[in-house]
Amino acid sequence: MNYKWIIWVALVLFSSCKEGKKEQFARLVQEWQGKEIVFPQDMAFSRFVTEPVDYRIPDAEYKVLVYVDSVGCTSCKLQLPKWQKLIAHVDSATNSNIPFIFVFQSKDDRELRYILKRDNFDRPVCIDRGNGFDELNKFPQEITFQTFLLDKNNKVKVIGNPVHNLAIRDLYLKQITGMQYQETLSKTTLEAEQVEYDLGTVKEGTTKQQIVTVRNTGTGSFRLKGFTTSCDCTEATCNWKELQPGEIGTITVSYEAEQPGDFYRTVDIYGNIPNNSLMLSFIGTVK
Repeated sequence: MNYKWIIWVALVLFSSCKEGKKEQFARLVQEWQGKEIVFPQDMAFSRFVTEPVDYRIPDAEYKVLVYVDSVGCTSCKLQLPKWQKLIAHVDSATNSNIPFIFVFQSKDDRELRYILKRDNFDRPVCIDRGNGFDELNKFPQEITFQTFLLDKNNKVKVIGNPVHNLAIRDLYLKQITGMQYQETLSKTTLEAEQVEYDLGTVKEGTTKQQIVTVRNTGTGSFRLKGFTTSCDCTEATCNWKELQPGEIGTITVSYEAEQPGDFYRTVDIYGNIPNNSLMLSFIGTVK
């Protein structure tokens, strides 16, 4: 097992975390790297929760396992449109040779069926009734670590959610295709006016916006690759793609308050900077 590779993956995932978190996540990645995922013998698949389908997990060089527990906002955690885009990209690159296995816990079948129908997600999914799959494997509670790239022996090659983190997506694609993305731009630096924002109290059903100011403090041009957010209820947009040295740009972050309670959301800004991304965090309370 390549220990340096494991730690590097953890640092890519959480380059902006405090030191204690980095160490915690590094240990988690080390624990799961190379671990075999045990699949139940009686897995039952369906479309839209209520329509049974005869689906068997195919033998393949690699497979992607997406496990989603029932804690918190289900719609936020699924981000199905982003998965559909990634699956289409992988299918194009591999002639549809990589199976994606979706396993969900369900606290409300009607809500889950509504989300699947709304997003037109008609792929076979397995509902983990009684949490048997989770009991077999003891999946991490952190959603970022509930998605796995597995080899043909069901051993973990990469851990992390590729629709939440573009750097992890690149790791998946590199492992699957054997091709490494070559960065042709020199690295520069990007700094945010602040990296943690308190949105205060947000009324349920409303949207709160926060303007974030960033500056290119490096000596080369900053090229924006994109944003990833920790859930569908958070969106980041801007009207620029590049910042010259010393130039300032603004990013609008929108948070949609879907359910009451405290929240913690993140936005990653990706581009040609060290560690590939700059992470911003947003906290508050929905009432």
